Amino acid sequence: MFTGIITDIGKILEVEERGDLRARIGTSYDVSGIDIGASIACDGVCLTVVALGASPQNWFDVDISAETVSKTAIGKQGWAAGKRLNLERSLKVGDELGGHIVSGHVDGVAEVIAMVREGDSTRVSFRAPEALARFIAPKGSVALNGTSLTVNEVAGDTFGINLIPHTQEVTTWGDVAVGDWINLEIDTLARYVARMREFDAA
Repeated sequence: MFTGIITDIGKILEVEERGDLRARIGTSYDVSGIDIGASIACDGVCLTVVALGASPQNWFDVDISAETVSKTAIGKQGWAAGKRLNLERSLKVGDELGGHIVSGHVDGVAEVIAMVREGDSTRVSFRAPEALARFIAPKGSVALNGTSLTVNEVAGDTFGINLIPHTQEVTTWGDVAVGDWINLEIDTLARYVARMREFDAA
């Protein structure tokens, strides 16, 4: 479980096809404090650490199944050496919940369809999969590439968020461009509210 508050920007060092996809990710995390089998959200995708090292820099390896590739932006744009990733380690009891509850189980991918500067901030518009759009509401939360963000407006299958300068500096959002595909996880609460309404209507 995660909060959507990014704590490091990692960089893909190597990618290898070996049945599943294996990626080596450079990090500023102290890898001596990470256990094999630990969960780290990488661009919002909860992945399991399968190897660790500290030479020539701190790194960890993850395996990515074909199922995960097909359901996430990895399948749309791929992962390659040099790509930067939003990283978050799993939530511990007693940690501050600064964002919202995020599972790291990506529901689908959204396309960036517009980016407009508004003062020092950037307004970003997305097109969501039709099946997920109904779970997105103004002033609600979404996780986009692992980042907890507040929805500004919704119109059909499109929605917008605002990126303040701090968010762009401490995440990979400064790298994003129109046409990019973004990992989308809807708010768990929104999912359950919609499910309850279905039962009420039945």
